[in-house]
Amino acid sequence: MSTDTPDIDASARERLIDLAAEFYDQFAAGEVPEMRLPTRTKSNIEYDEDSNVWVYGDRESTRSANSVRGARKLLKAIYTIDFLAEQLDEDRSSTLRELYYLSESWGEKEAQFSDQDESNQLIEDLEIVSHVTREDFHMRPEESGAKLMGPLRIREQTNRGDREIHCQDDVGQGGYQIPNNPDTIEFLDHDIDFVLCVETGGMRDRLVENGFDEDFSTLVVHLGGQPARATRRIIKRLHDELDLPVVVFTDGDPWSYRIYGSVAYGSIKSAHLSEYLATPEARFIGIQPADIVEYDLPTDPLSDSDINALESELTDPRFQTDYWREQIELQLDIGKKAEQQSLAARGLDFVTDTYLPERLTAMGVL
Repeated sequence: MSTDTPDIDASARERLIDLAAEFYDQFAAGEVPEMRLPTRTKSNIEYDEDSNVWVYGDRESTRSANSVRGARKLLKAIYTIDFLAEQLDEDRSSTLRELYYLSESWGEKEAQFSDQDESNQLIEDLEIVSHVTREDFHMRPEESGAKLMGPLRIREQTNRGDREIHCQDDVGQGGYQIPNNPDTIEFLDHDIDFVLCVETGGMRDRLVENGFDEDFSTLVVHLGGQPARATRRIIKRLHDELDLPVVVFTDGDPWSYRIYGSVAYGSIKSAHLSEYLATPEARFIGIQPADIVEYDLPTDPLSDSDINALESELTDPRFQTDYWREQIELQLDIGKKAEQQSLAARGLDFVTDTYLPERLTAMGVL
């Protein structure tokens, strides 16, 4: 397990300094400084059938100082490397948003970021070329709000020392908030039978209020929509280290199927970290298009963008199974989508007393 130790901080700092040294060596050799990266486009993303995750392909692009635009990018990289190295040396941390604003104080105006998308992308570039995650750079996103609730005891490393926390007994109704770097968590003990990842806050609250986590020895993980990296990382650790089944419970629409896909197979945006973040063994529990028909759920009609997304998923390697083809084709046929909370039309206890137990039993999880 990786943790925020001085050795890890020193290693991350060393790799950053090595990057800066490469630029210097290029200058000293009379070469135009450059930084080579995988081309970060959808066309250069490949599905690795061995690991069952998305990875970058062989195509590369170059950040080169042989143009004004390229030189600016390398200048910003150097300033950012200097800032991150100093941050690690002082054992400080900052948010991605703070980095964007912090660049306003840099003496060289050309090194300042024009917007946060630019600074975010540069951090991702540095991750790729250094093989160090932003968490080990001590860079945090804004709070994702994702939480855990269930029979799990952990030890978390914090700036104020280690804390032992039980994710039912020692937390309120809201649960335990996942830290930015879940590798600072040590799993001590658990009584979990499976991990249930839930897309929406409303459904997560319904499960907790109904005591689903207690009745079925479940760790409920709130995804908070498209799940943050920290959320996907802790899900992977729970599966790999505790050998726990993982199931994903989302709305019944194409965008929610992609939320499942990001948990199971990774995302295009973080393809360089797929083997660190993705859990290929994760299974989809619903809402299935078949559930819309079977339970006569309240629905909304599919929009044109929904239809286009579903048709795209029919050719998406993540959904190339008989199960997914059958479900997607059924949804296109009925022309409807449904939210998780549409199950409440059958009563507030239906999801915990009937729907989930029946689906989990059919899947062999219960």
